[in-house]
Amino acid sequence: MAKSADVHSLTTTADRTVLRDWYTRNRARSKALFDLLSAEAYYSRPIALRHPIVFYEGHLPAFSFNTLVKKGLGEPGIDEHLETLFARGIDPSENDDVARAARADWPSRNEVRAFAAEADRRVLRALAEADLERRGHPLLDRGEAVFAILEHEAMHQETLLYMWHRLPFSQKARPDGYAPRLDGPVTPQESIAVPAGTATLGVDRGAIRFAWDNETPALTAHVPAFSIDRHDVTNAAFMAFVEAGGYRDERWWRPDDFAWMTREGMRHPLFWEHHDGRWYWRGMFELIPLPMAWPVYVSFAEAAAFARWRNTRLPTEAEFQRAAYGTPEGIERRFPWGDAEPSPSFGVFDFSSWDPEPAGSHGDGRSAWGVEDLVGNGWEWTQTPFAPFPGFQPIPSYPEYSADFFDGEHVVMKGASPATARELIRPTFRNWFRAHYPYVYATFRCVTPDR
Repeated sequence: MAKSADVHSLTTTADRTVLRDWYTRNRARSKALFDLLSAEAYYSRPIALRHPIVFYEGHLPAFSFNTLVKKGLGEPGIDEHLETLFARGIDPSENDDVARAARADWPSRNEVRAFAAEADRRVLRALAEADLERRGHPLLDRGEAVFAILEHEAMHQETLLYMWHRLPFSQKARPDGYAPRLDGPVTPQESIAVPAGTATLGVDRGAIRFAWDNETPALTAHVPAFSIDRHDVTNAAFMAFVEAGGYRDERWWRPDDFAWMTREGMRHPLFWEHHDGRWYWRGMFELIPLPMAWPVYVSFAEAAAFARWRNTRLPTEAEFQRAAYGTPEGIERRFPWGDAEPSPSFGVFDFSSWDPEPAGSHGDGRSAWGVEDLVGNGWEWTQTPFAPFPGFQPIPSYPEYSADFFDGEHVVMKGASPATARELIRPTFRNWFRAHYPYVYATFRCVTPDR
């Protein structure tokens, strides 16, 4: 699968073929995800703070068409109503009137797919024929709009999957050959010392083919010595917190977090279910006896409470960067494992699995310090609020992408999940969610500062 950094120009036939293939793969994967669902699921909202499913089948091609063809190239539209309806795919705020997303007049699926087909035709024609790079152009400088639409769809595919996760099993078709990896013992936890040093946060815009605005510019941070868990916190380790009454003990929670958790009636992670005295993992297609060796998926609030219970804390973004990409020699790696391109031997990412796998089962992906699964098997919560780096400038092709979330309520996540496309695996990529968002494929590990 092509990566954005592989494309040095957007003018030759070979370059355009790479881009068209990437777009076509994105669209094929999205179609496959929507085809998993029964007709009754199409207008449902499996997560209240997200739009109905119908919206996303229109949003993905609409964003690509609006951004590249209509705004970037200045070409005429297809259907102004649908282009506007499907324009913005960001979660409604917890404080918004979410009923606004529950429209009664959504178009039929045939209408959505006809619009999508025409949008795809126009985007593919642009990728084949249009002038995609225009120096100084707000959207086409260095081909920005092209890479924005390609990465945007890949990111939304992960959103679709964790939405699908909340649907009843009866509304999803189980793929042939689906078999979660349940083998593997619970790996003993170990704390690894990382000496003081520096970590690079962000990247200068001209240093790589494409980066989102929150990734730029480059910033060097001094990181004091710390120790970090070798492995992500597993379901087995988190079970001890649950059984110790952690969800009922205010000592481990920030007041707002405890109020949220109590209001929602939470007594365990959202991905766990308890039936007839047994614990299960809510998989995509079935309930699975809780795999104790898998990383636990929780909200930031739950991760932070566990860390306090353990008398530790979550890592900062800079500590994660140093643990993942730093080395004893003082250089920084392209990936935790080195310079080799991402592949299944290094971690659980790029849609290689519907589920996580046992922590520590991809030893080839460990960092120079010996820390495992820093990329793949679940995004990792940090304790760093999502905020701009000094010198931040909104990306012209999607100016609200980051800026709308610099509100102190969102927290940085790093790494990758099983549903993270390999094109997004780079040291500077930042993900973020609210502290009280339990749906995302996110795990964590703990650190202790060097005293």
